[in-house]
Amino acid sequence: MSAVSSESRLVGALYADAMLLADEARAYFEHEARDGGGEKGGDPLVRVLLSCESLRATTRLMHVIAWLLTRRAVLAGELTPAEALTPSCRLAPPADATAAPTGLPDAAARLMDATAALHARAARLDGALAAGPAGSPVHRLRQRLLNAL
Repeated sequence: MSAVSSESRLVGALYADAMLLADEARAYFEHEARDGGGEKGGDPLVRVLLSCESLRATTRLMHVIAWLLTRRAVLAGELTPAEALTPSCRLAPPADATAAPTGLPDAAARLMDATAALHARAARLDGALAAGPAGSPVHRLRQRLLNAL
């Protein structure tokens, strides 16, 4: 399997996961905003917490989706791999890497953990693509073996 088809599969799967999670987050936070805090009874502190967390989730998701669209542009030949490595095309660091605060409804905490995990997956892929084949452990071992001959 070629590196391009492998990257294409990874980017496609991550894109599908990101879009599903974005839709799930939108539906959840829209429902919570409409119902005034839902499962915690409309507590004002929970409503503010949910507003803040919805912004964090949205920011993470949009960074991942923007980065995935860049990777799709590379795969489609619209951008060169070198262009995709410029800082403006790389995956932005998470807005806030801290864990979801306590006091959130369980569903919101699960969504926050899911967006953080999705961003971490994308960050690992971004790092691997930026390192190129020379950065992979298999390639380094192969080089060491060739150098030892």
